[in-house]
Amino acid sequence: MNQTQDRGSARRNGPVTRPLVNTVRRPSTVDLIAVELRNAIYGGTLKPGSSVREAEVASQLGVSRGPLRESAQRLVQEGLLVARPGAGLRVVMVRADQVEDLYQARLAIEGAAVRQIAAVDPEERRQHIASFEVLLDALVSALEDGSDARRIGDADLDLHYGLVEATGNLRLMSFASTLIIQTRVAALSHSDGYVVRTDILDVHRTLLRQLSDGDGQAASETLEGHFRQTVDRLLGRLNEPFSTVSGEADGSHFSFNRLP
Repeated sequence: MNQTQDRGSARRNGPVTRPLVNTVRRPSTVDLIAVELRNAIYGGTLKPGSSVREAEVASQLGVSRGPLRESAQRLVQEGLLVARPGAGLRVVMVRADQVEDLYQARLAIEGAAVRQIAAVDPEERRQHIASFEVLLDALVSALEDGSDARRIGDADLDLHYGLVEATGNLRLMSFASTLIIQTRVAALSHSDGYVVRTDILDVHRTLLRQLSDGDGQAASETLEGHFRQTVDRLLGRLNEPFSTVSGEADGSHFSFNRLP
C-alpha cells in the first residue's frame, strides 16, 4: 500500500479531506486517535469552543484514557485544542483578531510550496499540474452544484493542501495540515456561520496556469492577493461584490471510528 492509500484508509467516514493525513507509515494508537480528533474538529463534530468529553470519546474509539490524553496533548501543541485547569479540554476558537496571522502563516507555507514547484524541471512540473487539475475539477464540480458549502470548502482546502503535498516536504505538510484545519475552525467560528465564497475559480485557474509556466513569483503573488481578499471578507472589510453560499458543517454524518 502506498502513502496515498495509507492516508485514504485513515479516514473511513465522510468525504476524503486531504489535510487530515497521518504521514506515519505504521501509526500507533496515539497516532490514530490524533487523526480521529483532527477529523472531528475539521468536520465540525467537535465544534469551536466545545468541550472534549474524554470518557465519551474514549468509549467510542474503544481506547483507554491514557492514549487519548496523549493524543489530545499533541493537538494542544498544534493549537487545535486548549487545555484549561479545572475545565478540561476544549476545541480552539479562531477569533477575528487572529485571522490575519493565520493567513500570513498559510502564505508563508503555501508561497514556499508554489515557488518550489515552479522551480522543478518541466516534466516533473507537468506531473504536479496534472494532479492539481484533478483537485481543480473537484472544486469545479462542487461549485457547479453550488448548494453544498461543506463540499465547496473541502474541495478548496484540498487544492491548497495539494500544493504543499506536491513538495514532498513532510514538515511543510505538517504545518499546512494544522493551518488548514485552523482555517476550517476560523470559518466555523465566524459570527455569520459557515460561509464559503463561490466566485473563486478564476483565481485558482490563474494560480495553476502560473505554476504550469514555472512562474513561482507570480503564483505566490496570486496566493497573497487571494488570501488578502479572504481576510478582508472574514473581517467585513471587502467592499467589492462577491458571491457566497452558507451551510452547516456540523459533522452530523460523522462519528468516531472504533480503532482496531
